[in-house]
Amino acid sequence: MTSSRILLHGATIITSKEAKKGSIIIKGNSYDAIYPDKEGNIEYNFNGQEKSEKIRFTELLERFAETAKGEIYLLEGKYIISGGIDPHVHFRDPGLTAKADFNTESIAALLGGVTSIIDMPNTIPQTTDADTIAGKAAVAEAKCRTRFKFHIGATESNIDEIESLARTNRYIAGIKVFMGSSTGGMLVKSDEALEKIFRIKDIPVLVHCEDEDIIKANLENAISRYGEDIPFKEHPAIRSRKACIKSSAKALDLAIRYGTRLHLCHISTREEAEMVRAAKQLNPLITAETSANYLWFCDEDYERLGAHIKCNPAIKTSADREALIEAVRNGIIDCIGSDHAPHLIEEKQGIYTKVPSGIPSIQQTLPVLLTIASDNGIPLTTIASVFSENAGAIFGFRQGAADFVVFDKDAEFTVNADDLAYKCGWSPYEGTVLKGKVEMTFINGTKITENGKFLNQNDYAAL
Repeated sequence: MTSSRILLHGATIITSKEAKKGSIIIKGNSYDAIYPDKEGNIEYNFNGQEKSEKIRFTELLERFAETAKGEIYLLEGKYIISGGIDPHVHFRDPGLTAKADFNTESIAALLGGVTSIIDMPNTIPQTTDADTIAGKAAVAEAKCRTRFKFHIGATESNIDEIESLARTNRYIAGIKVFMGSSTGGMLVKSDEALEKIFRIKDIPVLVHCEDEDIIKANLENAISRYGEDIPFKEHPAIRSRKACIKSSAKALDLAIRYGTRLHLCHISTREEAEMVRAAKQLNPLITAETSANYLWFCDEDYERLGAHIKCNPAIKTSADREALIEAVRNGIIDCIGSDHAPHLIEEKQGIYTKVPSGIPSIQQTLPVLLTIASDNGIPLTTIASVFSENAGAIFGFRQGAADFVVFDKDAEFTVNADDLAYKCGWSPYEGTVLKGKVEMTFINGTKITENGKFLNQNDYAAL
């Protein structure tokens, strides 16, 4: 008898290359994908013999029940893709765990179909050396329900150390550089340090691009007009498109000059998308990311949501949103990083200059993408690319052999606070109707979520 124990039967299986009806047989932490040929036949070895048997695809269910005697899920009309790889999260562990931690946020990730995450370095302490990476890894090993890696933070003085670490430490996926300050106060500004970083070869260099001097001048101007209580609709004027474009142009120029594996984080403007398109022709190692937040919200939403959508870079115009959606469609944007960045709801209720930037969003990323895909005619093969496959290739993240998401692309639902797994307990998507409901998530061949509920509460998946 085969060791198969789970049959996911009759779904449309989505990869970056094709969408094709078939079934998946999960055997422990491995799997076989089975597709019928043009005549509706399959070949499969059910009993461990030398030769496979040729049967009708319609007989697969019966034969599995006879031989494997495992779990069977009838998924006609449903869809399966690989578990998401989110290359840009802030799970706040260690040091900021009142807002979030590896346990709570990884559960939220799994409920949203994300099975692997890469956490950013602006925690307490900041992960900028071997000791802080080791400490953070120990915490994640004990608490995180998803697969995980980290980006190590660059400073003006640690470049040689982090380059060596990034080449040898199994937890490190890339080097994060803040060319504009953001939450956490990390900033690399000197040309000497930046050029040294961009000379690093064969390691992804991730850059948060906003020009610090432009932002500082814009903020001073806004304070002179409004005082400290600046309207939140001014956020995209303070952290302006000019600040993003100038900084991104500098990063792209350096990457072209030195052949850097630049990964441009959370781009928010149409100009940056066009700059990336042009830059890739000169350095094909350049990759780009945006978040679902920039694909969904626009500056018109500040009036309604205010501090709840204050993030860095700022959410820009509806024209920028449409340009970014097109950049996803045509492959200029390689992957979606949620930039999941929780803050307590009371922290989001102060005046502009005191409210921290950041949006909790990882649980909504896939449904937002599926809704946008439906509304804009974007193929699901593209969603498989940006949600999972491309990030795995960019960051060398070995996706689990049996990490899957089952979803209903047509099922509509309203985002409800009671369904959020975030420790902070809120989301700017509350009340939003989305299309594309995650029904099950499998990690390492184990069903770990079903219909919005996290399973195995007392059992961490063996990753």
